[in-house]
Amino acid sequence: MRDAADLLRGQLRRAVLRRRAPLWLATLLPLLACALWLPAARPYTLAAPLLWAAWLLWDLARWRRRVGAQWAAWLDAAVPALEDSSALLAGAVDSPIARLQQERLRVRLASALGPDDFRAIARVRAPVASVEALLPLLLALAVAGAAWGWQQRHQAGAAAGHAAAAAARAIVDGDVYLRVAPPAYTGVAAFETAARDIEVPQYSAVRWCVKNAVGAQPVVELSDGQALPVTADCAQWRAGESIFWRARGKAGTRYNVRVRPDQAPQVNVVAPNELITVLPADAGGVQLELSARDDYAIVRASLHMTLARGSGENVRFSDREVPLPESADRKVRNWQKRWTLAVLGMEPGDELYFFVRATDNAPEHAHTTQSPTYTLRLPGPAAESLDATALPSMVKPENLRSQRQIIMDTEQLLADLQAKPNMPRATLRERSESIATDQAQLRRRYGMFLGEESSLFGEEHEHEHEQEQEHGGGHGGEPGAPKRGAEAAIIAEFGHAHDQEDNATIFDPATKALLKRALAAMWDAEKSLRAITPKSALPPEYKALAAIKELQQAERVYLHRTAFVPPALKEEKRMSGDMVGALSYKRAQGGAVDAAPAEVRELVLALAGDGTLPALWSKSAREIIAARITDQEQKLAAQRAVQDVADGCVPCRAVLRAWLRGTLAEAPVRLQAQPQADTPFRRAWRGKEQP
Repeated sequence: MRDAADLLRGQLRRAVLRRRAPLWLATLLPLLACALWLPAARPYTLAAPLLWAAWLLWDLARWRRRVGAQWAAWLDAAVPALEDSSALLAGAVDSPIARLQQERLRVRLASALGPDDFRAIARVRAPVASVEALLPLLLALAVAGAAWGWQQRHQAGAAAGHAAAAAARAIVDGDVYLRVAPPAYTGVAAFETAARDIEVPQYSAVRWCVKNAVGAQPVVELSDGQALPVTADCAQWRAGESIFWRARGKAGTRYNVRVRPDQAPQVNVVAPNELITVLPADAGGVQLELSARDDYAIVRASLHMTLARGSGENVRFSDREVPLPESADRKVRNWQKRWTLAVLGMEPGDELYFFVRATDNAPEHAHTTQSPTYTLRLPGPAAESLDATALPSMVKPENLRSQRQIIMDTEQLLADLQAKPNMPRATLRERSESIATDQAQLRRRYGMFLGEESSLFGEEHEHEHEQEQEHGGGHGGEPGAPKRGAEAAIIAEFGHAHDQEDNATIFDPATKALLKRALAAMWDAEKSLRAITPKSALPPEYKALAAIKELQQAERVYLHRTAFVPPALKEEKRMSGDMVGALSYKRAQGGAVDAAPAEVRELVLALAGDGTLPALWSKSAREIIAARITDQEQKLAAQRAVQDVADGCVPCRAVLRAWLRGTLAEAPVRLQAQPQADTPFRRAWRGKEQP
């Protein structure tokens, strides 16, 4: 019966191989297509069929072993009539009973198994829709896609190379061609090309030459009005801005020379991703990830850090600069490092401000870019409660920020606005009002030294009401109560007006004046912040800081309160009626401003007709275009219109006229005072209105 077992194994093996054959062919077809129809990728795709052949042999051997080991289990699962006895067909026959059992199994198999049954077993045991079966096909498709992409890139590069070669081969005797020498720091190689549109780095040396010149040399006319004669040393020009040019008279073809400016470096702070980061109280370090990129090369990139320690006006700052290491690519500098707080020198309550600065390799016009300032805050220990201390009046409020910190918050807000111009209006208002609140608290803190209890300019009504209840006994609302002016006189004579700045006698007059100046500057800054104009708040904030610094150096003395004695007027000025130096309170009325300069207006009017244009009109038009049009493409289009009109194109005058009119700005709106004539009728009307 061993022959019957071999026959069964062979039939199962052939059924499995027929099941796997479509998958083998489907995997081979993409690889053959790449090798036949993608010649550019052929050196890389020729190895793919060899790998496929190796995989095919491995797959054949794998399924051969699997069928040989599991054929009996497959038959038992597919044919219940065998009663899980298929393994007896492969066993040795030692007794008549075993031979009888094998004979019965053979008869059952002959009647129960057919070709369709073997195909069903192969369909179940060798599925095509499994991950194991589809993985080689997916890999073959990925290889084919990569080969096709390689072919496309190769064709694009070859087309560009053919175009460049064709342009180079197009230079014939007598033709004008260009020699371009980019600046050495760009790393771009010099090249020669026939007359065509090109793009060159800024400040490249462009030369127009004639190959094997015979006879008169042409003149190169530039769009900015220059005429460069082509000599034996060629015509030279330094590429500062985009132009177009033509040769061999005014009927020549125009070609563009577009200038690619040297871009400033791009700096980016990848981590942390927030401008203000509050570190956890138990933080052990912070991850900094920085990057800088330039179109040519970066020669210097550094991380600048400023550590702020202390509170109030006793804030101390320490600066530190860390250079970013160079990389293999001169255009890119990527750097990341995890700093421990000990290395940064941060302690609880400290703030670390840092930014990245990068400079490119331009020798004459180097660009430096600085990132926004990022803030790392490490919270300090919780402040002691006012109820738990014996001296609550000496405890500084936790949320009271110093004037320097208010300035830094304002500058941070302006930097955030510059980095994110589309900041939500609600966020801007919230941050500006938060800084204004800090400024108001600091102003009230310093105002206490001038005798103020609440604020310098607000809440007077509430304070007067408190005085009324304290000194007047609460009868101010009765009919017989004295008026407020009388109450103030009584309080001034018999009471104590403790909110008067003259009662604060611990400072000399010079120190008081300095303190008043600081409070006034703080108030101006607060008004600007309340109006959501943080930029205008910086000057008064710095003025307040300077006054505070002077206050720290002022001498504190005790002066007895005395009555106010106004300074005496100089005898030579008394009763003299001298008006020298006095100015009128009326504002001078602004005159009308002509938004259209005379040269532009005259040229626009001249272009409206078909008559003769003014002398040197083309020079004036080019100067107007160069001064008033900043976009390079628009400037080239306007200069083409100038050249067309100079060539005698009458319909082109309307185009140039439109460009010149587009350079005019709208006239500013000026408010004019209405004249008030005092006529007899007006005087009579006023008298009639009076009761």
